[in-house]
Amino acid sequence: MHQEIITKFNLLKEKQLSIDITRGKPDTDQLDLSNELLNISIPTYSEDDIDLRNYGEPFGIKEARRLGSELLDAPIENILAGEQSSLLLTYQTVLSNFLFADPVPWKNLQKPKFICPVPGFDRHFMMLEDFGIEAVPVPLNQDGIDLDAFKEVLKEDGEFVGILCVPKHSNPSGDTYSEENLKKMFEIGSKISDKFLFLFDNAYLVHDFLPSPEQKPLWKIATESGVEDQTVITTSFSKISFGGGGISFMATSGHSLDLIKKVRTTMIICPDKINQKRHVEFFKNLDGVKSHMKKHADLVRPKFEIAYSYLEKLPKECGVFSKPTGGYFITYSTSKPIATKVVELCKDLGVLITPAGSTFPNNNDPKDSVIRLAPTYVSKDELEVAMEVFTTSIQVAHYDIDI
Repeated sequence: MHQEIITKFNLLKEKQLSIDITRGKPDTDQLDLSNELLNISIPTYSEDDIDLRNYGEPFGIKEARRLGSELLDAPIENILAGEQSSLLLTYQTVLSNFLFADPVPWKNLQKPKFICPVPGFDRHFMMLEDFGIEAVPVPLNQDGIDLDAFKEVLKEDGEFVGILCVPKHSNPSGDTYSEENLKKMFEIGSKISDKFLFLFDNAYLVHDFLPSPEQKPLWKIATESGVEDQTVITTSFSKISFGGGGISFMATSGHSLDLIKKVRTTMIICPDKINQKRHVEFFKNLDGVKSHMKKHADLVRPKFEIAYSYLEKLPKECGVFSKPTGGYFITYSTSKPIATKVVELCKDLGVLITPAGSTFPNNNDPKDSVIRLAPTYVSKDELEVAMEVFTTSIQVAHYDIDI
């Protein structure tokens, strides 16, 4: 068997490939679905007579906020409509607390810490690092965070200020948090402090491509748990319309809403109201968004099915993989500490994969076992080759074959 793997590895190397599956980006066909946005005709005034071309409305125009209210299932008075990405609003939320949190800004704390489920989103870890906030890892299970580990971690020294996670189709495993898990998270976290922040980057809220677990709207769970003032939920159209050209939404309340408004009043003269109006005219309402996302699903699903078909052929002793029903990523967990070696072997064959360790704070995967795959951006033919490279590299590393 080893000789077959060696032969396949060498044949792949001869192809001098150049394939990049490091990031979960939409492909051209997906972007084409929103091309009408480029030419859509819109009025120059909003429904409440705001000149869209001028300054003002730092928290978004009413019709965009209404669309955000439908998406997040929260009252419009709790909705802010912003720019381009949920990550940007998430960053602004951390910034506002870092500078102005009551009673003590996070910048004045000795050891501010954030809980981060792992494997997780590398950009979240980078963001916290910018502020000098320690990201403390807690294992992620299929139905949400490991609640026992959550309780134990909160007993550590340091000032825990919140938790940051992707609650639906989590990046990179694709897990969706259950209502019970979220309620317990709220219960445990709120006992630490009535200022403990529950920060949800709900970037993949409507990105189902297969039948997915039902999830009660986060805002409803937060209000039923009495923690709406401690909860911030963000989402966006970044991977629904255009990367960097969409609009974003936030749901929050009380002092959390006051903080984000305070920092945005200084930072943002105004959002791109023309782009907000353009998106409202294009999607109309939540049903329009869902209809659009079905078109995305039809393009994304076949690529995940290709990836699954290759991963299923790997010997089970090599590891296990997540099989998400939405989002943009697959997680492969090796049974041996070889993730770094696998990524290096793939690079030698001309296929770039997200660096090993990047789904953990400080790029430190203690087991060196988690690898993130992003199948959407490349063509189906390129993906077939990339998965051939990946599965071959897994076996070379697992069986310690001398190449």
